[in-house]
Amino acid sequence: MNLTRLSKNDSFSEEKMKKFILFLGMAVGLISLAACSNQAKNTVQRNLLKTPISQDETTMGTFVQVTVYDKGKEKAVADALKIPVQYNTLATVNQKGSEIDAINNAAGSGKPVKVSTGIYDLIKDGYNYSAKNLGYDITIGPLTSMWRIGFPDARKPSQAEINAALPLINYQFIKFDDAAQTVYLTKKGAKLDLGSITKGFVAMKMVDLLKKDGVTTGIVNLGSSSIYVIGDSPRGATDPWKIGIKDPNDPQGNQLGILLAANQHVNTSGIYERYLEVDGHKYSHILNPKTGYPFDNDIASITLLISGEDSTNGDGLSTLIYALGTKKGYEYVEKMKNVQAVFVDRDNNVYLTSGLKNKFELTNSAYKIGNISDLK
Repeated sequence: MNLTRLSKNDSFSEEKMKKFILFLGMAVGLISLAACSNQAKNTVQRNLLKTPISQDETTMGTFVQVTVYDKGKEKAVADALKIPVQYNTLATVNQKGSEIDAINNAAGSGKPVKVSTGIYDLIKDGYNYSAKNLGYDITIGPLTSMWRIGFPDARKPSQAEINAALPLINYQFIKFDDAAQTVYLTKKGAKLDLGSITKGFVAMKMVDLLKKDGVTTGIVNLGSSSIYVIGDSPRGATDPWKIGIKDPNDPQGNQLGILLAANQHVNTSGIYERYLEVDGHKYSHILNPKTGYPFDNDIASITLLISGEDSTNGDGLSTLIYALGTKKGYEYVEKMKNVQAVFVDRDNNVYLTSGLKNKFELTNSAYKIGNISDLK
């Protein structure tokens, strides 16, 4: 089993993921759809490849692809793809032997667990998001291990089971020792689950490696929900990449719109990705640590555009903002530096934060641009 859970309900097979990656390459790669002569001219001036270096790996429960337009960077691409494979082994809660599994097994035993630097930093990031007390908590493990949304054995737990799990969820149970680089859960039965933040963290690690190796133009894509575009597009030094945003009501069909990005992290959370259907009700995979049930608010999907100058973890942030709902989530993003967002609600309204007015094009007539002031 892997970190990121792909639901059978989604029917999102590896083959379909590859087809989506192909679409993404067309969308963000700007392959000769317009201004072909200008693209060729700019590519030569910037010493970029016309046909990029592209390698992929299936790991962390998803299809990971790295595409680079700089010459001679085959090794850098291969090295970048080793990172998600490594973290799939270190951070998963779904197979024995991972560092997170060791921490969970030692909960309440009085024995802190020494972990690698990357996992230590990842848990610290999750702790910091949890400490905001906005509906996000990385000790959600006792709940996710019961619901199992995204796995064949997913089920709706009984109320008694949920009531028993809720007291085990509290980020304050996590104790760090920076000198020894150890992590300890003080409550027996408490469990970490880092599936909500690992992909974004790993994407940033991959981008850092590629940039250090001299990559100026490329894409790091972890399953379409966590994408980082390095530099401007190969079409021109001032031309951004074009990223197709999924329609949350038809994720395998038409796109919702197109987002422009350059040297930025694009992260999406939505109710369509993984869910469990029981008695005609769809339960999203994003669980509320206070109630024990999936969040049930007005958000269908949220896409964050995070500046390359901001080290904010896209996955953790998008999950936190999802928990707030559209109105409060929008207000939260507006107060942040270097972060913008596209909110899609369940009534097919699209809300753009102020910095996206000229960076997003709505292409799906089933949706309309809404006014955030209309929401209570």
